[in-house]
Amino acid sequence: MIFDTHCHLFDEAFDLDRDDCFKRLKDINGLAMIVGFSPSNNQVAYDLAKKYNMYSSAGLHPDEAHGDILLKLKELEDFIKTHKVYAIGECGLDYHWEPYDHDLEVKLFEEQIKLAIKYDLPLIVHSRDAAKETFDIISKYKGLVRGIMHCYSGGLELAKEYVKMGWYISLGGPVTFKNAKEPKRVAEGIPLDKLLIETDCPYLAPTPFRGQRNESSYVKYTALEIAKIRDLSVEEIENITFNNALDIFKINYDR
Repeated sequence: MIFDTHCHLFDEAFDLDRDDCFKRLKDINGLAMIVGFSPSNNQVAYDLAKKYNMYSSAGLHPDEAHGDILLKLKELEDFIKTHKVYAIGECGLDYHWEPYDHDLEVKLFEEQIKLAIKYDLPLIVHSRDAAKETFDIISKYKGLVRGIMHCYSGGLELAKEYVKMGWYISLGGPVTFKNAKEPKRVAEGIPLDKLLIETDCPYLAPTPFRGQRNESSYVKYTALEIAKIRDLSVEEIENITFNNALDIFKINYDR
């Protein structure tokens, strides 16, 4: 079994062959967490998960840090109360594209942390050009909230600090890139019991599909690369990360 812990299979990039993408995932004995990140696609992610016997999350991406965020947060909480979701997110901080509203992003992120604590759900965290601040905010809630650093792009030392707090590190397609030195260091250096794999599809396709549309079945290439780095069999990496996914999402899955 293999678990893609982060995908966006509701994206329009899959409109022409979505059924085939799910079939290819099932052909490799795969499961997926379909990750919502806006008021509109949280419902779509949930509906897709139900249709294809997968799992879904709901959240507000930092791109949603505009307008009436209190209304958006209320709608998110109402959704969580009435739908079975397995995580909150993706959420977090993103200071890559300007303009952005720093204070609103922080508020949006912290309020979702509080929701995760209230409803005992893990967080799926997006962090871009905000590594220190993301860590500092999460550290304030040490021992209260659990979660995943999604498509982790930071250094090994910081990853180990997250692991000390009980968090999971999720690696995606970039670990397969030839010159991706730091992701490979992270893959080699973090404890296996805190490792997850993902695609973030349709983005960040692994080698040998770099630059093309990504899809959930390609998560196997990330598993293969990490297996080489760790000098383990790909089956071992697939099983370890699969069980880790069940653990963080509190999924009871009968193989």
